[in-house]
Amino acid sequence: RSMGDKIEAKRTAKRLGIPCVPGSEGGVADDEEALRIIREIGLPVIIKAASGGGGKGMKVVRSEDEVSVALSTARTEAKANFGDDAVYIEKYLEKPRHIEIQVLGDGKGRAIHLGERDCSLQRRHQKVWEEGPSPALNAGERDRIGAICAKAMADMGYLGAGTIEFLYEDGEFYFIEMNTRIQVEHPVTEMITGIDLVNEQIRIAAGAPLSISQKDVVIEGHAIECRVNAEHPATFRPSPGKIASFHTPGGLGVRVDSAAYQGYVIPPHYDSLVGKLIVHGRNRAECLMRLRRSLDEFVIDGVDTTLPLFRTLVRNQDMLNGDYNIHWLEKFLANGGMEQPGEG
Repeated sequence: RSMGDKIEAKRTAKRLGIPCVPGSEGGVADDEEALRIIREIGLPVIIKAASGGGGKGMKVVRSEDEVSVALSTARTEAKANFGDDAVYIEKYLEKPRHIEIQVLGDGKGRAIHLGERDCSLQRRHQKVWEEGPSPALNAGERDRIGAICAKAMADMGYLGAGTIEFLYEDGEFYFIEMNTRIQVEHPVTEMITGIDLVNEQIRIAAGAPLSISQKDVVIEGHAIECRVNAEHPATFRPSPGKIASFHTPGGLGVRVDSAAYQGYVIPPHYDSLVGKLIVHGRNRAECLMRLRRSLDEFVIDGVDTTLPLFRTLVRNQDMLNGDYNIHWLEKFLANGGMEQPGEG
């Protein structure tokens, strides 16, 4: 529970020795306090909702003149979306990657980590493409941050599955939040470890001990997940409606998680996720080739989807090289990336 609220989670993380982004110690009361913090850590900063998620209640501030409006707007969005107007301030990193560590804890002082997922490809602070292992980390960095997270979860007696999220820049990790639940992108970890996270979560909730130890966790191969949303592939405008045809890819290392079917009506009231395409390969190159074929086989007609975006990305040289950060996708689209022919 202490890790569910982002302000309390940051306090807890610091106490447990998890590296954090410089920023406010707790919620920010007013403009005066915000300016004091900003002058201590330097611009730019980001104002974030304490109970937030999905990019709501987040405002980047690049000058002191913007503080008052940004603080007020973030509070209003936070209250409207989460029923809580508490906000906090963090240093804004210019070109970070979004790296998250998957953990399991039995609530009795035993916890393990299952490697990382790289969720740096985002639009409006929402994840679009996730992969593991991260193309940016080496084995030493992976083991170091994984061990820190596992020890922290053991020390706090964490119960269940969880994900500790970091910004990663210039070889340094900065804690941003913890998701105290199974996440959308959990299949990436399942594919590279062979461990059923949902099964483990249910077992732990029933009072059973962890069925695996840290030495049992072996990362094998590479996995990528694409979130297939009912949205315009370049503008992300929602596209509710009836699916006229629906055909999913298959084959070795290909998994599709979806409840959609031909004739299914996508409502306008909820999240636009239609399904998840997860692909595994012996290495990243094989995974990308398998993903390319799977995307070409995937058919959803009747509504706009993000499938054309992924078909473009899987042919883009930066993506093939693993050379991207959390701002890459928005810049790519702003520069007309979807209007250019795919590479390769």
